[in-house]
Amino acid sequence: MSPNKKSNIGDTSHITYESLLEGNETFIKNALDMDPDFFNKLSVQNPPVLWIGCADSRVPANQITNTNPGEIFVHRNIANMVIHTDMNMLSVLDYAVNVLQVKHVIVTGHYGCGGVLAAMSNKEFGLIDNWLRHIKDVYRMHAKQLDAISDETERANRLVELNVIENVYNLCKTSIVQNAWKNGQDLSVHGWVYSLATGKISDMKVSTSNNDKLDNVFKFK
Repeated sequence: MSPNKKSNIGDTSHITYESLLEGNETFIKNALDMDPDFFNKLSVQNPPVLWIGCADSRVPANQITNTNPGEIFVHRNIANMVIHTDMNMLSVLDYAVNVLQVKHVIVTGHYGCGGVLAAMSNKEFGLIDNWLRHIKDVYRMHAKQLDAISDETERANRLVELNVIENVYNLCKTSIVQNAWKNGQDLSVHGWVYSLATGKISDMKVSTSNNDKLDNVFKFK
């Protein structure tokens, strides 16, 4: 981008069905200009990371980590949830851990998350209320801490962080992750929060590569 050219980020008026296909042609040309062997190198994927993130369009995993196609395996849903009855998430996790043999699984939330903000309200939104209830449970578990925060934005930001932390623990409780650890697999789980305002990723400092931090009732022997 030239110094005098303004970014059109945030303005979606130029996006049409046709423009997406035209953009694909531009992507192909640019990729081959940069590396004529670009697509051949993608014939086999071997990503070291599984990213469980929010479906929010402003949080693209590869772009905000400056990684290339083939380097991050991605699952996204509303508010980056790890729910034990979600067969979609579990299937992605199973494939990533047991087939791709990823080294890291990262739950990544973001400040200003619409799902978290909706869960903090008393409004009824429809079918998604059944999904948001899991975030409300996170609030319930940490209500004393959250209710002590008078500023609404700060309270929402803290719930975003706590939601990531709880979903990291949910990840550790899955049979998929615990069996990987039991079998001596090199696997670590992490929790991150991304700032839309600054582009900065914050580590929630809950990384682990074993089930030592789990309550005994959740540990598989």
